Amino acid sequence: MIVRQFITWVRNAPAGERAEATRCLARAWLVSDLSDDDRAAAEGALLMLLDDASPLVRQAMAEVFAHATDAPPAIIAALAIDQASVAMPILEHSPLMLDSDLVDIVATGNSETQCAIARRSDLPPSVCAAIAEVGSAASTLELIENPVAELADFSLTRIAERHGHLAAIRESLLTLDNLPAAVRLMLAEKLSSTLTQFVVARAWLNGDRAHRAADEAMERSRVNIATQTHGADLGALISHLRSVGQLNTGLILRALLSGNVELFEESLVELSGLSRSRVTAILNDRGRLSLNALLAKAGLPESTFAAFRVALDARDEIGFVGTFGGAARLRRRMVERVLTSCETAETVAEPLLILLRRFATESAREEARLYCDELAADDFIGKLDAHAALEYVADDSVSFDGQGYDNSYDYAYDESYDDVYGGRLIAA
Repeated sequence: MIVRQFITWVRNAPAGERAEATRCLARAWLVSDLSDDDRAAAEGALLMLLDDASPLVRQAMAEVFAHATDAPPAIIAALAIDQASVAMPILEHSPLMLDSDLVDIVATGNSETQCAIARRSDLPPSVCAAIAEVGSAASTLELIENPVAELADFSLTRIAERHGHLAAIRESLLTLDNLPAAVRLMLAEKLSSTLTQFVVARAWLNGDRAHRAADEAMERSRVNIATQTHGADLGALISHLRSVGQLNTGLILRALLSGNVELFEESLVELSGLSRSRVTAILNDRGRLSLNALLAKAGLPESTFAAFRVALDARDEIGFVGTFGGAARLRRRMVERVLTSCETAETVAEPLLILLRRFATESAREEARLYCDELAADDFIGKLDAHAALEYVADDSVSFDGQGYDNSYDYAYDESYDDVYGGRLIAA
């Protein structure tokens, strides 16, 4: 009876009042103890209101039913494909939405509806993959920042391919735990491309020089990323490098001359098809009897065999030191030794000499930079020590025993020297 009166009244009521009445009817359907006849009549009235001309009415219904587990499925399905302001509460929260329906809406909806889906608290890999494949940049960012989203590696790769040139998405991806190394490398390449275009557009460098500088920087980045990658992730990175044509002689030689033996060995395993144990045994053979055969099987140019042989000999004699700041840097002594040997050889091609000379210049500059940084750090520490001594002498609260030793241990804090080397300096 009440529902019948509601239907009669709602036909001529103002939109705002219709919306509030619809909200009350939807709540009654969920929580009130209605008879079967009244429940059926209420559901019929709600279905009728799906055709209401005002979106306020449908939006009120969507807000009530968004979190309900026992809402009428037909109403949920209709609200989910309504205009964005109506559909968003359902798409973001409704537990009655099927994964297949969400995937379809991602493919056909606009950015607002895609964002609502990306914020859901139960995002399976299939829906994540759909957003990664066709979602807008805004919805992709929402997806990355959703802590419960089940993002597969191929979805992360697709996101990097489509939106890696956007700073916000790059930064959000790089905050993810266990981000595949191949994706990190792809993001570095996107950033390099963006910076190169910016520099050229500003006419700060001509196109050839800018691209050459970017290529050299990316060579270093590939080895640095590989240095921080191990196990299966390193294998996936090397497979990616091979698939895009970047697993070349220059990269493999740089890896060896930078001390990244794992990348060097895994690259030869990937290119030669031999087992890891067999490749390791050949490389550790002091006689280098099978080295040429291994390098040839890996498809490396014969003119580079001597360089790899000398680099391996230098590795055995000089050894490797740890990386600085987590980055793999060319070892100057090794580079110069290989370059000297190749310059006196008759079978070495000119492109290899050009590459080695570039490596020599880079390693010399890097060594000089590190040396200057160390000098500056020592000078700064010396100034800190001097300042601490002055503060110590000027402190009247310091007392000494008969032998001249300080027994007070009265420390004063100087804020100007806060956070030195990750800690706090307490000047006596």
